[in-house]
Amino acid sequence: MDDTERIVMTGIGLTAPNGNNLTEFRQALLDCRSGVSHAEIRYMGKQVAGLCDFDEFKYQSKKLRRRGTRAGSISIYCANEAIADAKLDWNGLDKSMVGVYLGITEHGNVETENEIFEMHQNNLDWKLWSPHHNPRTVANSPAGEVTLNLNITGPHYTLGSACAGGNVGIIQGVQQLLLGEVDLALVGGVSESPQTFGIFAAFAAQGALAHHEDPTKASRPLDKNRNGIAISEGGCIYVLERLSDAKKRNARIYTEIVGYAINSDATDFVNPNGERQVECMHKAIKKAGLKVSDIDIVNMHATGTGTGDVNESKAVRDAFKDSDKTFVNFTKGHIGHAMGAAGALELAGNIPSFDDGVVHPGMNITELDPECEIKNLVFNEPKLVGNINYILNNSFGMLGINSAVIVKKYRP
Repeated sequence: MDDTERIVMTGIGLTAPNGNNLTEFRQALLDCRSGVSHAEIRYMGKQVAGLCDFDEFKYQSKKLRRRGTRAGSISIYCANEAIADAKLDWNGLDKSMVGVYLGITEHGNVETENEIFEMHQNNLDWKLWSPHHNPRTVANSPAGEVTLNLNITGPHYTLGSACAGGNVGIIQGVQQLLLGEVDLALVGGVSESPQTFGIFAAFAAQGALAHHEDPTKASRPLDKNRNGIAISEGGCIYVLERLSDAKKRNARIYTEIVGYAINSDATDFVNPNGERQVECMHKAIKKAGLKVSDIDIVNMHATGTGTGDVNESKAVRDAFKDSDKTFVNFTKGHIGHAMGAAGALELAGNIPSFDDGVVHPGMNITELDPECEIKNLVFNEPKLVGNINYILNNSFGMLGINSAVIVKKYRP
């Protein structure tokens, strides 16, 4: 394949409930260190949530932060960290050939809730409604805030793709680079979900909101005693380039993106369809020109809900029944469910495996659900497996959207 048709990752910027860069995040995953804690949620009191602790003002002024959004501040932090990590000559770049493609679950809920709350504290005086509400709540806001911050004049948009958002942002960036629409892509996913009480209330109404007296044990994917989702925020943005451009500037290359797929269940608003998940994984593997036995690590979506975990476990068993060397892990036990950011963050946590040969574990399994037993499942402690060449990252979402991304250990 020509180097102009190979897409590589040269920068990573992230914030997660348990780390604000890849080194911190990876170590927390290896140590089984949770970022989930108790937080006071409006109207609902104490709930478990994964909140990020990063410097919102490292790359933006307090004035612009007040005008913008929490999701925007996460995006700005991650984008600037990724650019610094990639060691780009930012001032020398043609900003009209830089694209920003970010997956989101939802956007605008936080700001709308806050405005309504303030009205109710002031006799429903609608004249107190913020003039900044419209730009805060348009769907392209997180990506748009990045372009304002970094003076990017190329294309930007967010991709509303539920909890598949992180993977979908990556896939869109790959496609735009291959089409020649941009020369550099800032891609990934972001979420501010715990800042809104509505998502907590909705999951509680569905009987799918995690709870535990020890918040670090609340998110328990695949465990027999799991009781739902621990809602989290976060972000992960990657710098993607064509290999030919990365070589010209002698860039460090984390990994090469070689396969991807997106499909739809077309069966239910919430409940997943395992057959479509198998098809999605196999479609990504076929696109990469691989066999199932070539995949060394599968990172599961694994939310901690009964239906979701059982269906995905069966799907992974079915998809990889012909492989004895594929190891399986998951990440939400450590950080909760970061919604639109989940896929991008979870991929990032596995990328260092190319260098250290270690599969990070899933955590908080005290009694594995028999329906979630999977060959070579790695949980509660890391596993040194040696040479790792291919990682497949699963991310699935409501309305039946499925995604899979495959990355490869880079070799010149």
